[in-house]
Amino acid sequence: MKTDIDMEQLQTEAVEVFTSGFTCSEAVIHAIRKALELDIPDCAIAMSSGIPWGFGGAGCICGAVAGGAMCIGFVYGRTTPGDPRNLRCFELTNELHDRFKEEFGAVCCRILTRGYEKMSPERKAHCIKMVKFAVVTVAEILIREHKKDLEA
Repeated sequence: MKTDIDMEQLQTEAVEVFTSGFTCSEAVIHAIRKALELDIPDCAIAMSSGIPWGFGGAGCICGAVAGGAMCIGFVYGRTTPGDPRNLRCFELTNELHDRFKEEFGAVCCRILTRGYEKMSPERKAHCIKMVKFAVVTVAEILIREHKKDLEA
């Protein structure tokens, strides 16, 4: 994992793909994968395609947060039933949730985007702030934890 990244460049990458066709969750995963040089497969981006607008338009969890959670899960999640790795993954994902909620007051898409028309340029501009915050927060968490792992 690459740890010496430029957070402004990370945000720029996320915004570029977010404004050129990717949704919030896809943009977060793409930008984190590229900046941290993670081997996240393309299928992970595809798997996140139903998440935006609060799970396909239902208005639930913000896609930027969900995409970030997927990145944390990629690094710290489990693939074997009963593997206790999920406890650390839960802790880190909860940190992402709490930091995002502290910054924006909610993690629910319908609350975060209240008053914005779904596909409007105004909503996109509003959501850019959340995508930028999410990619930096996820990068900070992953880099911090990777450094802890190296010290252990």
